Amino acid sequence: MEEPLFTIGASATCSDGDCGEVIRVVIDPIVRRLTHLIIEPTHRQGLGRLVPLELVESSNGSVTLRCSLEEFERLDMAEETDFLPGTVGYEGYDPATVMPLPYFALGVGNTSLPVTYDKLPVGEVAVRRDVPVHATDGEIGKVHGVVIDPNDHHVTHVLLQEGHLWGRQEVAIPISAVAEFGTDIRLNITMSDVQDLPPVDLLQSDE
Repeated sequence: MEEPLFTIGASATCSDGDCGEVIRVVIDPIVRRLTHLIIEPTHRQGLGRLVPLELVESSNGSVTLRCSLEEFERLDMAEETDFLPGTVGYEGYDPATVMPLPYFALGVGNTSLPVTYDKLPVGEVAVRRDVPVHATDGEIGKVHGVVIDPNDHHVTHVLLQEGHLWGRQEVAIPISAVAEFGTDIRLNITMSDVQDLPPVDLLQSDE
């Protein structure tokens, strides 16, 4: 069975219409398993939905979901925004008592600061496009997507986007070479080791 390729930035479609694009993939870093896609409606930034992998029907350059647009909209939000009271230098004051200068009387008194954070299953991490990938001796490129085993959803490869260190169209890093997922991805092999990796035929499914 062909291994599904999940490209970050791929378009996504529900059973009754387009629902947006994949902006992140969510991985359990302990077992190296893909658990969710974060799909954001087009032109509606910050309204991404946490889509369980069980709802993904296919992925071959684009993603098809086993749900309607109405069902998609009912999925859990992938982000949450809170408002911190006060502002820098006024942390001890209630937002309603702080008035910035110049002062405008029409309802300008609340200086709460919005803070947005990911709402992910405990212990899991969201991998974005353009996250740096580091070999043991330096940065080698940025993330383009992941490939998973269709039987158990374990990640088999991390893909580098075009424009990486060697100019090859695509490079697939085997999951055994990944030491850490986080704000960046760190490998346990050198730049030279990555350069010597053999081509992987399954990358052709992204065309």
